[in-house]
Amino acid sequence: MGIVIEKATETRYDSIDWKNLGFGRYFADHMFISFYKDGKWDEGKIVPYGPICFEPAMMTLHYGQTIFEGLKAYYDVNGGVNLFRPDMNAKRMNNSAERLCIPKFDEKKFVEAIIELVKLDNKFVPKVKGESLYIRPVCFGSSSFLGVHPSSEYTFIIMTSPVASYYPEGLNPVKILIEDQFVRAVRGGLGNAKTAANYAASLYAGHKAKEKGFSQVLWLDGIQHEFVDEVGAMNIMFVIDDILITPPLSQGSILPGVTRDSVLILAREMGIKVQERSIKIQEVLEAYERGTLQEVFGTGTAATISPVGKLYYKDKEMIINNNQIGPIAQKMYDTLTGLQHGLIKDTHNWIIHIDI
Repeated sequence: MGIVIEKATETRYDSIDWKNLGFGRYFADHMFISFYKDGKWDEGKIVPYGPICFEPAMMTLHYGQTIFEGLKAYYDVNGGVNLFRPDMNAKRMNNSAERLCIPKFDEKKFVEAIIELVKLDNKFVPKVKGESLYIRPVCFGSSSFLGVHPSSEYTFIIMTSPVASYYPEGLNPVKILIEDQFVRAVRGGLGNAKTAANYAASLYAGHKAKEKGFSQVLWLDGIQHEFVDEVGAMNIMFVIDDILITPPLSQGSILPGVTRDSVLILAREMGIKVQERSIKIQEVLEAYERGTLQEVFGTGTAATISPVGKLYYKDKEMIINNNQIGPIAQKMYDTLTGLQHGLIKDTHNWIIHIDI
């Protein structure tokens, strides 16, 4: 029968400043919502985007039992809209759910709900290069009870937001501070789950870094402060001696990024030597001193590819590739955006095309 849809009587479209989208400032007309109660999820429905009512004792407000995802819908140059690997987001959300004691949501229903939501609000998908419709699924414990244990009820919502680049710099290289005092996550913690706790833990150091003019923080491991982890909003990659190096998921505190996975697959297909291994910040410093640190870039849904032009560690400045985007980062950006917008043939079955 499909998902029940309750259409909005008014549109938000005309209230959006389409020439100045920013990121996460505006929202489309509808959202998908489903509730978990008595041991099962309901069928869910699409309703007008708007406030939802909860009690002050809602458990997530107190104990943080919440997870979320991020993916995008892109206009296809040949008509319609494309989703990029939404099945991966569905799997990752359920991995996060297991870690946070949240009941899993059917992965096929997850994708179906996104497709129907994007179909309904397709006019909110920007047609400007570098812009897209950001899709934010979020799930949280919604029981009203004060006590530290998993919620018995949950709410799952999918909302959408027309966005420009995550970083104001766009594809221009960003300036990153390597954090050597505070930590975001540790092995055995929540680093490999996409949960609010990780982002809350990153806010203070990120705020201090931005006060100094940096775009983001590059985190080191939470025990020894020696091994590279990730940037708060993206995974990190280094090109050293023509080898693409990124920390392994087995490190236990790194989010398994969809863009990260895609870049590694594409790089191997392109004949680029790839290493998923632990890398010490000292190795990065030594490579810079030798002149073999060729590129540094981040990968993530929000930014796609974000080249790093400057790294700062304990007051030492490292200028990467003359503060220009490197050839591998550029190739990855061109390939990913080409796939997402229908400019390059999809040979991996990564794209779900939505006819409008």
